[in-house]
Amino acid sequence: MSNKILIADDEASNAKILGEELTDRGYSVEAVSDGTATLKKVETSPPDLIILDYMMPDLSGLDVLKELRKRGNDTPVIMITAYGSIERAVEAMKEGASDFITRPFEPDHMALIVQKALDQQRLKREVQILSEEVGQRYRLIVGESPKMKHAVDLAKKAASSNATVLLLGESGTGKEIFARAIHNWSDRKSEPFVTINCVGLSKELLESELFGHEQGAFTGAHHLKKGKMELAHRGTVFLDEAGDISPELQTKLLRFLQEREFERVGGTKSISVEIRIIAATNRNLEVSIKEGLFREDLYHRLNVVPITLPPLRERKEDIPALSQYFLQKYVMETRKHFSNITHEAEEKLLSYDWPGNVRELANVIERAIVLGSGPNIGLEDLPGLIAAIKTTTVPDDFSYHGAMNAARRNVVTKALTQTQGNRAAAARLLGLNSKYFLRLIKSLGID
Repeated sequence: MSNKILIADDEASNAKILGEELTDRGYSVEAVSDGTATLKKVETSPPDLIILDYMMPDLSGLDVLKELRKRGNDTPVIMITAYGSIERAVEAMKEGASDFITRPFEPDHMALIVQKALDQQRLKREVQILSEEVGQRYRLIVGESPKMKHAVDLAKKAASSNATVLLLGESGTGKEIFARAIHNWSDRKSEPFVTINCVGLSKELLESELFGHEQGAFTGAHHLKKGKMELAHRGTVFLDEAGDISPELQTKLLRFLQEREFERVGGTKSISVEIRIIAATNRNLEVSIKEGLFREDLYHRLNVVPITLPPLRERKEDIPALSQYFLQKYVMETRKHFSNITHEAEEKLLSYDWPGNVRELANVIERAIVLGSGPNIGLEDLPGLIAAIKTTTVPDDFSYHGAMNAARRNVVTKALTQTQGNRAAAARLLGLNSKYFLRLIKSLGID
């Protein structure tokens, strides 16, 4: 995707020649003829870089540069002038110009300076975004199960478009991993990927996180802050747990999705950005709509390309490959000597229903390596709830009663797994009397 460059020069012929040179090199170029127009254009349609003439009517290039920095705008600026001097260059650089160049200049020289400034700004933005993100992310592991292959196929098709994607699935199924994969498969992969967690923040904090705020917008707003929508310009924004956004903020998000414009908290000027939205939720939004908790029009805006990620219990054939991946990952991180997972331990992993999904599997493997002594992960390295699971193989002395007991043991074990071992909750889940359920556990030999 081409970078947008704004040329500010009161000499129309100079702006035209430079604009044509940059357009031929693949950039998107706009031109204005004075300082006031420059400031207005930067507010309404932010460029990726500004080429600013030092001498202009109403406001000089230096005045424009000072005002931009005063407003907290860090767009790279290249200053040009026909009256070059060391003093002017030093003054411009002190005010935050990326470079200072005098006329006449060679087009190739200007192109190099432009690319250098854009590269520096891209690195700066990536560092800023990464510094705000916490924790390590797993790379996408493509499973062999039909449901996982279908989800990956949809994700790759969606990546080739700019359509909004809604990722659905239980907690721990890898929705952020998929969002990053869609970004990396798209033509935005060299631009920022920004995650916004929509749960756990008040309406005011989330609004500031999304759209930023002006200095003095509220108590504690001592400086202008750019929101993540603005920081992600030309990239991808991932709205994690979008189903938890408050109704008031849903209205503002809907307006942004319709117009791709927003105002910072406490601001009055509209800011336009070009981003791709990927949202995720573990809620049933259709139920939330019926309960009046989620706007139906916002749901349709987000639900352009829905992708459902299957829970791990529905793709157990992927567990061996996932387990090996996490084994290698944590062996490298801890530098401990583990080479494999025993057959008995793998059977237990395959029999467990994983209410925490892939995230829980990763935690189990990490715990086994951190606390274990190696060289393999065995039954003794697994959490008690998993190690105690009875495998559901049919007994050698197959009979009607034997088969029924095996089926009952499987049902009871699954209920206990889903309720994290809470026997009262498991009894309620199965619709059984709690005293009868305790006798059933004992008769089936379940620990």
